[in-house]
Amino acid sequence: MKQVLESCLTATINGETVRIQAIAPTTTLLEYLRQSGRVGTKEGCGDGDCGACTVALMAQGADGKLHYQAVNSCLIPIGAIAGRHILTVEGIANGCLHPVQAAMVQTGGSQCGYCTPGFIMSLFAAYYDGTVNDACVEGNLCRCTGYLAIRRAASLVASSPVQDVFRDRLAQTATELGEVSYDGAQSQFYRPTQLSEVLALLQQHPNATLVAGATDLGLDFSHHRKSYPVLVSLEAVVELNFMHQTTEAVEIGAAVPLSHIEDRLRGVFPSLDEMLYWFAARQVRNRATLGGNIGTASPIGDLPPVLLALDAELKLASAVGERTLPLANFFKGYRQTDLQPGEVIVSCKIARTIAPGAVRRLSQSYKIGKRGTDDISIVAAAFCIDLDEQNQIVHARLAYGGVAATPVRAIVVEQWLLGKPWTAETIQQAKSHLKTAFTPLTDLRGSAEYRKLLIANLFEKFFVEYP
Repeated sequence: MKQVLESCLTATINGETVRIQAIAPTTTLLEYLRQSGRVGTKEGCGDGDCGACTVALMAQGADGKLHYQAVNSCLIPIGAIAGRHILTVEGIANGCLHPVQAAMVQTGGSQCGYCTPGFIMSLFAAYYDGTVNDACVEGNLCRCTGYLAIRRAASLVASSPVQDVFRDRLAQTATELGEVSYDGAQSQFYRPTQLSEVLALLQQHPNATLVAGATDLGLDFSHHRKSYPVLVSLEAVVELNFMHQTTEAVEIGAAVPLSHIEDRLRGVFPSLDEMLYWFAARQVRNRATLGGNIGTASPIGDLPPVLLALDAELKLASAVGERTLPLANFFKGYRQTDLQPGEVIVSCKIARTIAPGAVRRLSQSYKIGKRGTDDISIVAAAFCIDLDEQNQIVHARLAYGGVAATPVRAIVVEQWLLGKPWTAETIQQAKSHLKTAFTPLTDLRGSAEYRKLLIANLFEKFFVEYP
């Protein structure tokens, strides 16, 4: 790791090399863009929900190749764009309107225009992947135009893109992220590329904050809630960016973006597929990581219930060595984990085998929120049931989010289910136990009583769908 701190960051924005200095590394990309006169990118919510701030980031996709990825610039700390290539709505008109822009004009897809740059950039990224559809703009909200005109614009550009300067850039740009050691406005930002460097930095800076995709921590950056004197980025660490699949298990590096998991593991774990589909929007999944979603220890994190139900285990590393820990033992309290000082999550391992004596596995997840996508869970649930030849339960995992201070399993009910037949009568009895298994809170998203009903009724829904 570099010992000399640099006072300047270099990035490429709209094809132009820019030098960024005397600015705090926690300044968001959105703030920098607007302060530097690139005001086409808009600020809406500042939370990664509305998509008005969407830009295109050139980044490695699940296939190992460079892609344009739609991301929320309001959540990205400026330190993270070092060595990156960014495109904003001002930069995609190459002498004339880009086909995506032209289609929005042709169909009348903009009224006030505030959300339009975000829609344009989401469509732009999808245009070069050949994936222009409703899903590519699921993270973009419009309150005045109406989506029909925007959908018409999308349909106009849904055909395969032509060869142009933007496609050529994908082939001509390097894929590797380099090391960064930056000091700006009395804050330091490090981006090591080796796990040993991360662990050394944590010894040098015990109070350093780890950051990966920043989709959660980015909320603090965006709203200036806290100061972060030292940030250590994990996104370029080689040992945290891998996915190994065998017939026995799948191991996923902590820094692997969720969109990569979504693409590469589709069909392996149905409950994971389902939850990733409802996990925020593409802009967030392009940046959010598995380790980050686990490490934040949010009681309403979407993936922990799924991983708990699948008996996932974590590999943790520190300067003194590595250890493995069942995910069920990781969460200790509200936003509290078993991570020791100087320790990081390296990977998450999920077994693909079913319980001894079982002949069939039933597994699925559910997320209840006020919106279908891009919303916080009221209750999230994930279930895994293994049945023997007599249709009796030999293995049961019932995991929930949003019902306690941590993601949690209904262990007492799981034990009660063992040996019971997988029948409607068993489910009705289990529901009565589930209604008293937790003591959820009442908040703006739902009452405690409503959550108790969801805890029980989602398990019945699971049975109905998988009798």
